[in-house]
Amino acid sequence: MKSSFPPKPSPAVALAPGVWQIEFGEPEAHSPSSVFQPQMALDRLAALPAVEALPWDSASIRFEQTARGVQIYLPLAKTERVYGLGLQLLSFDQTGLRKTLRVNSDPKVDLGDSHAPVPFYVSTEGYAVLVDTARYASFDCGSALPVADPDRDQPEKFGFALGMEALYAIRDSDRPREMVVDIPGVTGTRIFLFAGPEMHLAVQRYNLFSGGGCVPPRWALGNWYRARSDFDQEQVLRFAQTLREDRMPCDVFGLEPGWQSRAYACSHVWSDKFPEPARLIEDLKSDHFETNLWTHAFTHTDSPIYSDLLPHSGNTSVFGGIVPDFLQPEAVERFSELYRTQTTSLGVSGFKLDECDHSDFMPYPWSFPEWTKFPSGVDGEQMHCLFGELFQKAILRSFEKEHRRTFGLVRNSQAFAAPLPFVLYSDLYNHQQFVRGILSASFSGLLWCPEIREASSGRDLLRRLQSGVASPMLQINAWYIKNPPWKQWDVAANNRDEFLPDSEGLEAACRGVLELRMRLIPYLHGAFYDYWKTGIPPFRALVMDYPNESESWKCDDQILMGDRLMAAPIVGESDTRSVWFPPGQWQSFWTGESFEGGRVTEISEDETRLPLYVKSGSLLPLARPTLHTADPGADELELRVYGNGAREISLMEERDPSIPFDETAINGVTFSWNSATGEIQMQRTKPEVPARYRVTSVTHFAGTNSGTVG
Repeated sequence: MKSSFPPKPSPAVALAPGVWQIEFGEPEAHSPSSVFQPQMALDRLAALPAVEALPWDSASIRFEQTARGVQIYLPLAKTERVYGLGLQLLSFDQTGLRKTLRVNSDPKVDLGDSHAPVPFYVSTEGYAVLVDTARYASFDCGSALPVADPDRDQPEKFGFALGMEALYAIRDSDRPREMVVDIPGVTGTRIFLFAGPEMHLAVQRYNLFSGGGCVPPRWALGNWYRARSDFDQEQVLRFAQTLREDRMPCDVFGLEPGWQSRAYACSHVWSDKFPEPARLIEDLKSDHFETNLWTHAFTHTDSPIYSDLLPHSGNTSVFGGIVPDFLQPEAVERFSELYRTQTTSLGVSGFKLDECDHSDFMPYPWSFPEWTKFPSGVDGEQMHCLFGELFQKAILRSFEKEHRRTFGLVRNSQAFAAPLPFVLYSDLYNHQQFVRGILSASFSGLLWCPEIREASSGRDLLRRLQSGVASPMLQINAWYIKNPPWKQWDVAANNRDEFLPDSEGLEAACRGVLELRMRLIPYLHGAFYDYWKTGIPPFRALVMDYPNESESWKCDDQILMGDRLMAAPIVGESDTRSVWFPPGQWQSFWTGESFEGGRVTEISEDETRLPLYVKSGSLLPLARPTLHTADPGADELELRVYGNGAREISLMEERDPSIPFDETAINGVTFSWNSATGEIQMQRTKPEVPARYRVTSVTHFAGTNSGTVG
C-alpha cells in the first residue's frame, strides 16, 4: 500500500556543470556515492560544452514509496534507445527490456545478472541517469506500459496473437513509455542526472564526475600471458624464457593460485613452490616481464592476518575462509599492509582479483549469501554490489604506500569505477559475448577484456586474439594448459605435449596478431590519456558517437578505438562479415582501400588479419613491434597517412611509467603532415625535454574507391 504521506523529492541540486542530484525520502547510508565518494574533475567538466538546464523538466520525474520499496518513474520517448546497466553480456540495446541488476558471474538468460552491474543508463537523447543504490534494483526500460486508452489505442491490435508479428505488435504502438526503476526494501534514494546534449557528452560527464578515466602504464597495454597454475618457480622462469626465445611479444607474466601457500580460501603469502619470490620477480623483471598475481579476498585460517580480520569480517564463510568487511578501515589497513610486505614491496606490478563477484548457480557455495551480516552494518546484498570496487581500493592501497602505479584485472565493479586501473574479465567463454562485453561496459565507466585460452581451431584462436587487440587488455589465460595455445589449441592434447603438425605456422600467425597490438600501443596510450582528460572511453560502441544513425543502435560487434580507428572482429570460422561504416570515408588499415560511410558493406579479411578501419584523412602512428614496451625500438614510429592526412595526431610521453600518473610530467607530442611537401611536423608541449618518440618512416594510403556494398 502506498504511504499516506509520501515524501516529496528534493529540488534538483547542481553538483557540477551538467550534473544534478535529486533525493527522495531517506537514502540508505551505504550507497555507491557515499561509499566511493567520487572525486569530481571539476576543471575538466567545466571544459565541456555548457548546459544550463536538466534534460527534461524535473516535474516529469516521479518517485513513489510503497510497502515494497521505492519506485522511480522517468520520461522515455518512443524514439529513444537506452544502453548501459554495467557489463551486460547477453544484450546491448536495453530498450524494451526488464533487467534486475543482480551480482552474478554466470548469466544464463538475459535478466540482468552480471558480475559488474551498474545502475546507470545513457540515452540516445543525450542524457544519462545513475540510481545511487547498492541494492538489486530492477529497470523496466520502457517495457511496462500504462493501461490502454480506448480513445487512442487500437484494442484489436493487441488481441489474440496468431503469430510473432501480432504478439509483439505492442512494441510498435505509440503508447507513452517510461523508465521505471524499482528498489525493494528501501525508504528513499537519490539519482544523479548527466546532461549531454549529445550521448557521448553525457558519458563524458559521468566519467569526469567519477574522476576521469585511468591512464595505465605503457607496459599494461602490451600482451599478457598467465601460466599454468601448478608451475613452480623454476618452471615459471623457464616458460617465460621460452616466450622470449620464440619471439612472442609479452609485457606481463601472470601467476595463478599456486603462488600462495593456501588458495580457495587464500593465505595471501608465498608457498614453498616459490622459495625465493624476490629473486623470481627480479629475474622476470630483468627480462622485461612485469609480474601479476592472482588472488581473492576470502582469508584462510592459516593467513597471518586471519585473527586480525576476524572481528572485521562477515558472519558467513566462503571456501572455509572469512570475508573481510572492506567498509571498515581496520580491515583495509591490515589487508593492504600484508600485500605490501609480501608482494608490492618486492616489485609485483599488479593483481588479478578473482571471485569477488557472486554465483548462486554453482553446486557449492561460491560466495556469501545475501543475508550475511557485516560489522559495518551492510547486508550481503549490499556488500555484493560494493565488494569488487572495495577490493580494488584495498589492493590499490598497497601500491599507494609504495608510491607505485599498477594495472590489473577484477571480476566485479560498480559505479564511479572509471579512475580505477582494473579491467573486467570472465570465466565464461562465448566469443560473441566477449566482443559485446567490450561495448556494453563502455557506457558505464568500465573496462572489459576477452579472455583467451583454448579454442576450437587455429582460426578460432586467431580470431579470439584479434578481439583482444581491440580491447583494453590482450590477455592469454593459460592457467590450465601446459603449453602455449599456438602449439596446441586442444586442452587435452596440449597437456599431453601433443603439438599440432602445423604449429609453427599457427605460432607465426599468432605472433603477427600480438605484434599488431604492440604497434598500436602509442596510439592506445594516447586514447587512455584522452579518457582521463575528456572522459571519452578508449574502446566504445558506435552508438555513443553516432546516436542518430539507426544502424548503430544494434551494432554490438564493432568497436571504436580512440578517435580514428574502428575494429570489426570476426567470430567463428568465416573470413567474411557485414560491416556498417559510419558517415564519412573510411579506409582499410591494411591496404588503404576506401569504404563509403553510411552503408553496410560485406567485407572479407584473411584469418591472420583483424578487420580494422581508419577514418580517412587521419594520421596514425605505429610503433616498431618489439618483444616488450621497454625496448627502445618501441619508440620508433611509422607514421601512416590515410587520405589527405589533415587529421593530426597527439600522443603522450611519460618518462617513468612506474610512479603514479602525473599530468604535469606528461610531454604532449602532436604530429601533422604537410600534403604539399610530404613532410612531417612535430610540436611538443615541453620542447626542452628530450624526445622519446621519433618518426622513422612515413607510409601514405591515398585511398581507392572499392568494396562491395551489401
